[in-house]
Amino acid sequence: MEFWSYLLTAVGILGLWLAGGKNRAGWAVGLAAQVLWVAFALTTHQYGFLLSAVAYGTVYIRNFRAWKKPVTTEGDTTP
Repeated sequence: MEFWSYLLTAVGILGLWLAGGKNRAGWAVGLAAQVLWVAFALTTHQYGFLLSAVAYGTVYIRNFRAWKKPVTTEGDTTP
């Protein structure tokens, strides 16, 4: 089971690294990490991780949507 902790850590950090570098793939990697957390939770019978995977997945989706929206400032007349 120790392998899982390394894998989950590596995938999570990769997703954050990519997203922080403004790479869209980071958000997909972050969501994929949640699938791995679900597998971990079910395999190890640690069902609390299911809730965290749903919560993190929701935040990843929310942040991706907010991230891809153009930033505008009040009074901006740029088309």
